[in-house]
Amino acid sequence: MCRWLAYSGTPILLDELLYKPHYSLIDQSLHSRMGVETTNGDGVGVGWYGPEELPVPALFRGVGPAWGDVNLRELARVTRSGLFLAHIRASTGTPVQQTNCHPFRYGRWLWCHNGAIHEFRTLRRELMLAVDPELFPSIAGSTDSEVMFYLALTFGLRDDPVRAVERMAGFVEQVARAHGVADPLQMTVGTTDGDRVWAFRYSSVGKSRTLFYSTDIDALRSLHPDFAAIEGLSEETRLVVSEPLGELSGAWQPVPESSYGVIQKGADELGAFTPR
Repeated sequence: MCRWLAYSGTPILLDELLYKPHYSLIDQSLHSRMGVETTNGDGVGVGWYGPEELPVPALFRGVGPAWGDVNLRELARVTRSGLFLAHIRASTGTPVQQTNCHPFRYGRWLWCHNGAIHEFRTLRRELMLAVDPELFPSIAGSTDSEVMFYLALTFGLRDDPVRAVERMAGFVEQVARAHGVADPLQMTVGTTDGDRVWAFRYSSVGKSRTLFYSTDIDALRSLHPDFAAIEGLSEETRLVVSEPLGELSGAWQPVPESSYGVIQKGADELGAFTPR
């Protein structure tokens, strides 16, 4: 499958998370401890937001393994952002090409996914025909992940993200049932509009891929007052990750099965996810 992370908070250099942690995302591209595959070497991508006057996020996507991408390393050491998504890919059967690398972008929105639609080749045509005709020309690749993104946009992602993703999941399952495909959907999804971050953990079979969120910064300071890595980070700083970036006790909490979370200014949100 894949590994991904979402960061929101005090602006930091990308390499603070992509390269420097003990179990960084780049380390996970070779040595994933909780993924279906140990190696995630079929591409890498990062999307990040800059100043407010530049509302459309920047996007870097490469088809080579993350651990050997010198352009990503150069970019990460000089690029600072307060909100970004990063993803390392393990293909589930679609080609290794730039248009199939995550994150996917539409306007202000970014989307990344770990998982798969079972028997996607069987379901693909019907799923794609449900995409809004105005959105359809923007689909550039051949992955199930990108089709999920455009279905969510079709079902109202820009207005009500949680309900839109629930409708997307419900539609995939409905189409699968009509084709005799059991337990079709496996997903953890991260998406953002540059202001808030939404994370989803769900699977039709009820055994979803791993997903974690970082503990409140103030709580971490209380637990580990000498931990230098959190110095200067605001109380609003949060991380969502496919698997923890380190082994600091109390730092990571599992996202519950069949649930969603929202990282936003003020109180964050955690709720039940129900396909519609």
